[in-house]
Amino acid sequence: MITLSRRVIAACVLAAALTACGAPAGPAARPPAPASSPAVPSVPPTLAAGPAGLTPVFEHGPRDAGKTVALTFDADMTADQGPRAAAGERFDHPRLIGTLRALKVPATVFMTGRWAEEYPDQARALGRDPLFEIANHSYSHYAFTDDCYGLPTVPEERMRADVERAYRAFRAVGVPDPMPYFRFPGGCYDRRALRALTPAGVTAVQWDVVGGDAFATDADAVARQVLDGVRPGSVVVLHCTRSAAPTTEEAVRAVVPELRRRGYRFVKVSELIGAANGRG
Repeated sequence: MITLSRRVIAACVLAAALTACGAPAGPAARPPAPASSPAVPSVPPTLAAGPAGLTPVFEHGPRDAGKTVALTFDADMTADQGPRAAAGERFDHPRLIGTLRALKVPATVFMTGRWAEEYPDQARALGRDPLFEIANHSYSHYAFTDDCYGLPTVPEERMRADVERAYRAFRAVGVPDPMPYFRFPGGCYDRRALRALTPAGVTAVQWDVVGGDAFATDADAVARQVLDGVRPGSVVVLHCTRSAAPTTEEAVRAVVPELRRRGYRFVKVSELIGAANGRG
């Protein structure tokens, strides 16, 4: 009984220390583990706030820390595409996910809340698979700036709420530990959007390699674009929506062995952000 009390006191001291040091709070933070859990999950690495306290933006990892590369996949689905899904359009891509598992490729999936609601079993399976990490791609896949590939826009006063709604959707379908990372729909953002999301406590994740798989019909061209663009620490943006990116799985089957032949190691975005911390 004395030993248990000491453990409880130690856990409380640790929690207080983390709070004092600025540990992430709000919807992006991981919830504490149950008392019966054998280990408390580590806090995911994030970047410090940018100038004027704005949401920090991450594009790639260190170039001099070894040949690492992160494949990221956007699970896009806008809030108003339910009728299209009901009519048979597929916004998921199980074969692609199966290929990543077969090739043992860790990856970060930027998921919209609407996608999670449409495919709850898949979202839950991805969230509980240690090969993957789930990050936030908004709830609605509406743009956070004007004139962003024709997407509808989220009003500034609703931007934070849209991100937080996505986190609620993830947890509602059983994703246990969504990461405190956010990718702007279309990659479109400005200072106003970064300011609006500051209270959400997320790191905005962009990329330095565009896969070019959206609506592509030539898998070889997608693979070449990725292979030509990758450098140490790269973040590659691809998609895991069958209807909008039908050639991605085939391209991945070409990209993965070739990058491994070149000496690259596949990592999740969290590892790149962790490596970037303290590098300036």
